[in-house]
Amino acid sequence: MEERYYDLVFIVRPATPEEEVKKILAVVEHACQEKGGKIEKTEQWGTRKLAYRVHKHREGIYVHQEIRTTHGEVIAEIERRLRTQDVVIKYQTVRLDEDLKRQKKLSLKREKRAARRPRRAAAPAAPAAPAPVQEQAAATS
Repeated sequence: MEERYYDLVFIVRPATPEEEVKKILAVVEHACQEKGGKIEKTEQWGTRKLAYRVHKHREGIYVHQEIRTTHGEVIAEIERRLRTQDVVIKYQTVRLDEDLKRQKKLSLKREKRAARRPRRAAAPAAPAAPAPVQEQAAATS
């Protein structure tokens, strides 16, 4: 089965203690492992201003995770568990593997095109620079 890559970003209420954020991360990790997925990377971006109010909040603690899985059920389970967390005010998952495939396809095309181009011959070496004026004056004396 083909692997899928996802970006998960969720926002936690700004007054949430660090221990509570770690508990949410543990819940997400447990749900991911339970369904056979793997969390590749976790980043906490800290408290940032929101683009618009969400549940009367103007700021939130941002958390980003990269997830690799072969089943879409992993993401469905993670989203279900995030919905049940009171401190999570917003979350978004984005599937990345389609974009990665497109990027890989484009890079292969570029490599093929570069391989078809004739190689340019190396430019001839530049002639030696003339001696500075002071050295020429000393040599003629």
